Formats: sequence, structure tokens, C-alpha cells
Amino acid sequence: MPGTGNPYATSDLGRRVAARRARLGLSREEVAERAGSTPGYIAYVEERVPAPGAEFLVRLANALRTTVQDLVGYTADLPRGGAAAGRDPRTEEIDEAECWALLDDHGVGRVAVEGQDGPAIFPVNYRVMDREIVFVTAADSALTHASASGTEIAFEQDRLDEAFSQGWSVLVVGTARTASDGDEAVRQAEAARFGPWAGGGRETVVTLSPRRVTGQRVVVPGAPGTTD
Repeated sequence: MPGTGNPYATSDLGRRVAARRARLGLSREEVAERAGSTPGYIAYVEERVPAPGAEFLVRLANALRTTVQDLVGYTADLPRGGAAAGRDPRTEEIDEAECWALLDDHGVGRVAVEGQDGPAIFPVNYRVMDREIVFVTAADSALTHASASGTEIAFEQDRLDEAFSQGWSVLVVGTARTASDGDEAVRQAEAARFGPWAGGGRETVVTLSPRRVTGQRVVVPGAPGTTD
């Protein structure tokens, strides 16, 4: 992972490499071996402002099971899922325990709610706490109104591997509530203290208590990470 030096000395490429490596659960040594490099140079790429050549970028992208375009940010503003379907893909159900593992303890997901103007979907920065989804929103938002009325909402998170046309999605459905008593408010505020990216006075903490947790994975035989 990046060192403890000046974070502004890290390039966008370095941050993407470090994030992708962490997502795959690889050490610098493993990435270096795959890319025909050294752990020290992988650390340099992640922590400094490197200028690697095209040949190394190709090897690094292959080692991280992604594309050069993704690593350098060329596709950052393009809609996801534009790659063609893989050969002979199959869909697998994901059990609840693995769903929670995939959600990890934080990230960005989408919340769907029925509002006054019909269904709406909102991106939220979330945390997982005691197998509940916690996020922060504005006091007058559709999410807050739904929480106050006890309406069911849906939360979705996914990951796509564009390089191999596979990925997974997790769906959490249940009732939402806002923090009511003092202890719960403190607990939820601590869980959500990372703050929403959107800012703008979003201070109402909402907790989604799951009634149903389901997931699906698209697998392409022969792609990295598969057994057949």
C-alpha cells in the first residue's frame, strides 16, 4: 500500500495500481513476479510520480487483470459494462455470508426508493456495521422521508471486471430508520464519519436493516480467478 509520505506526491496511476492490487488481494511481490519487475519498483509506481514505458504498463495491466486504459484513467468517465460478453458465461448465486464479505466494511453503492415523484436511485457512501448498511443523507431527502415512514428500500453494490467480462452484484432489501436514541446516534455517526462525497450538509444518519440479502456472479470459464 502507499507509504506514509506526502499523499500529493502519489500519481493517479499509483493510486489506481494500489487500489486494484488491494482489490485482488495481491502483495507487491506477487504483482512484481507477474509483471517481470521488482517489489521496489511496484512500490515506486504506487508511491511516487512514475513515467513507466508502454511495455511495462502492458505487463502491469496483465498482472492486475485489467487494461492499460483503466490504469491510466482513460476509461474513468465512460459507462461501465461496455465490453462484449465473455465466451460461455454462467451465472452463480452468492450466499449471504459471501455477500457481506464482498460488501466489505465500506464503499459506494446505490439506494433505490419510492419517492413522491416515483422510483429514484441515489449513490451513497456506505459503511457496514453489525450487518446493517449505514449511510448519511440530507434531512429533507427522499431517503430520509422513506426512513421516517418505514418504507422498504433497496441497496445495491457491484464490481465489474471489464477485462474478462465478469463480475458480481449484491442486493440488500429492508426497512430503513434514522437514528432515534442517543446511543444509536453516536454509534451510527461514528460508523458514517467518513462523510459523503457530495457534502452539502448531509448529516442525517440512515440505517438499512436487511430483510433479504442476495447476490449473483457472472463467471467466464478460463478467465483468471476461475477453476474451469
